Amino acid sequence: MSFENKRKNLVENLIKRGVLIKKEVVNAMLKIPRHLFVPEGAISSAYLDSPLSIGFDQTISAPHMNAMMCEYLELKEGDKVLEIGTGSGYHAALCAELVAPDDSENLGHVYTIERHEELVIRARMSLKEAGYDKRVTVIHGDGTLGYIKEAPYDKMLVTAASPEKIPQPFKDQLKDGGLLCIPTGTKSFSQTLYVIKKKGDNYEIEKKCAVRFVPLIGRYGFERN
Repeated sequence: MSFENKRKNLVENLIKRGVLIKKEVVNAMLKIPRHLFVPEGAISSAYLDSPLSIGFDQTISAPHMNAMMCEYLELKEGDKVLEIGTGSGYHAALCAELVAPDDSENLGHVYTIERHEELVIRARMSLKEAGYDKRVTVIHGDGTLGYIKEAPYDKMLVTAASPEKIPQPFKDQLKDGGLLCIPTGTKSFSQTLYVIKKKGDNYEIEKKCAVRFVPLIGRYGFERN
């Protein structure tokens, strides 16, 4: 079966399960070639609804989780997005397709931060091969600090689990009215996914579901082992 057919089957399954609802997210998942973002040895599993190892104790999330976070964030054309935890670059590509469907400078942009330099290099290569390098900026650094240079952001997503106290830079760099999607909890995978809306000096917090992410490492996250 071709990659295109496998991708179509995956998306159809996610629609049947009620994970994928919005047409824009469906179209983005149908378009992005996930197989370009997984290690060569895992290409045959690229369209399984399962996380895959990408090295350095990191993973590319299961497609259903990518879909859920995109849906929860209400991403729209023109949004400026900050992603914490680039990993493979696949989720950044999905976000870019939603906020910047083409390379026009007048559309949105995705900034994404990764602490592992080799993953930064790989993600840049994959994004270029997939045609998203002009819409996504990959930064090597401590993601818990955010990226003040381009703040504030319309939307922010975190692809690693934060301690219960949400890092202050994330709150500071989120635009008033903006949304933050973040898993929080313990380092050992007892975690919950939240969507947080900034309203002036206050925050509306909505609990979504139990999740399992790698820990967020950095100054405002967990310490390295």
